[in-house]
Amino acid sequence: MIKIYHNNRCSKSRLGVAALEESGKDFEIVKYLENVPSKEELQEIINLLGIKPIELVRKNEAIWKQNYKGKDLTDSEIISTMVENPKLIERPIVINGNKATIGRPTEKILDII
Repeated sequence: MIKIYHNNRCSKSRLGVAALEESGKDFEIVKYLENVPSKEELQEIINLLGIKPIELVRKNEAIWKQNYKGKDLTDSEIISTMVENPKLIERPIVINGNKATIGRPTEKILDII
């Protein structure tokens, strides 16, 4: 089952959902601001994406700029920060089996479905 971590207030995330709908494939929407991924789940997503935790952080968010920018955080601390502040998680994230992508641009989603 394809899964999209989605924030309805984000235009790119809405485009991701639309791309999945147009594909005709079944998928699950995870509203990650309401159902925050656990630290373990977020680590698994990062592993599937093949990136470092800092690459999943929305660094232009005020929370990041005011509280974390310039600090030397470990990967574990970065993941914990995203769990505590899910608004910092880049979006949309689409997972299809053992493949995952951040759907920016939206075309990246089509590459894994």
